Amino acid sequence: MQHPIIFFDGVCNLCTGSVKFVIKRDRADLFRFAPLQSDHAVQHLKPNGVNPNTLDSIILLENDIVYTQSTAALRIARHLDGAWPLLYALIIIPAFIRDGVYRQIAKRRYQLWGKEESCIIPTPALKAKFLS
Repeated sequence: MQHPIIFFDGVCNLCTGSVKFVIKRDRADLFRFAPLQSDHAVQHLKPNGVNPNTLDSIILLENDIVYTQSTAALRIARHLDGAWPLLYALIIIPAFIRDGVYRQIAKRRYQLWGKEESCIIPTPALKAKFLS
């Protein structure tokens, strides 16, 4: 089975915090991660019609299908340990409403959570989860 890949804004504190959150709750070791600023993102997203320079969304590549914004977040939650899969029930809310809320958070993420000068550098223990 191919691992789903989560592409994220590597300099956004909210985004890297979300990646750490997922890693902690991904006991099945399902997900792999790559910053949107990486060559890996260009390689995998451009052929799927997605501009990796669009840094305002988490992007999930699962079974060769690209999911963005709230749909990506809910599909990720569906695979986590604990009660997090229950959030997937929110998928019944129309995407234009879910994504509207998502875009408002994404627009303010640097002001609220800050920004790093460079992408996250994984610890040696987590290096295998990150694609370069």
